[in-house]
Amino acid sequence: MSIENLANRLSDMNKNKTICLRLIILVAAFTAVFYTLLGKTSNMDKLPDGIRIFEILDPPPRCGQWRNHMPRSRAPEVYGAYIEARKLWRSKIEWKLSKSEATRILSDVKAAAEAGDWGARALLASFYREGLGPLPENNVLSPDADKAVAITRTAVAAGQPWGFYDLGVAYEYGYGGAKQSDVIAWAYYRRAAELGSPEAQMALADAYGRAKRPLDEEMMLRCAFEQGHAPAAASLGIISMARGAYADGIKIYQQGVRLGCESCASGMSFIFEEGGGLDPQENTRKNSSN
Repeated sequence: MSIENLANRLSDMNKNKTICLRLIILVAAFTAVFYTLLGKTSNMDKLPDGIRIFEILDPPPRCGQWRNHMPRSRAPEVYGAYIEARKLWRSKIEWKLSKSEATRILSDVKAAAEAGDWGARALLASFYREGLGPLPENNVLSPDADKAVAITRTAVAAGQPWGFYDLGVAYEYGYGGAKQSDVIAWAYYRRAAELGSPEAQMALADAYGRAKRPLDEEMMLRCAFEQGHAPAAASLGIISMARGAYADGIKIYQQGVRLGCESCASGMSFIFEEGGGLDPQENTRKNSSN
């Protein structure tokens, strides 16, 4: 081999070494960044202290009431502005809102949320999650799951039941930076139910029903119903009908109608048609006395 060829070969070897060294440095840097990000994500997606994994065979959580875990007072002016905005939002099907109405709703809810009203924060989180104004003519806010979950996490940090439930939903469906995990989602649902979230209590009731645990299902439904949650009335009325406890079913349905349960009125009609609004034993006594 000539001296010139040897020199060229040594030069190529040095170039290859340089390339390999650069690749090693790049891989090491990428690995460091990857594990740093992974660590941050893992820390965010770990269950915080005080939250237990939901096990369907465990005893159900205690029956909490959400009002006991919320701020005792609210600034009257801020609260009033939020209520007026919410009233306007609820007064129409959303696509019927004008752009000026939607703009006013969003502006007032944002202002109340920034002033610290928890109800306004919860509503603002739902606006970020779903958007506000479904039509091009009235759209004032596009969905932003990251902002929705960020607000929800502040509610969790404050120990507010609605935040635990909403964060559970984020983990169940995997949005807003919450990595999809049924285990984490149901752990948040369990904690939310324990703190008194009616929606979480309904979720646990459904899980107990599917697991053939009717007593625990009914307990969770009653937890929600006693807090004025209308959907719980519909479910409890069905349970009463299945037992033939018509009088109890009517009482539940009547309360449900007062709470705004649309299906409860038809449930009452069905009970009167099928059982005359009386328990089977009372029907028996009535018939025997004739």
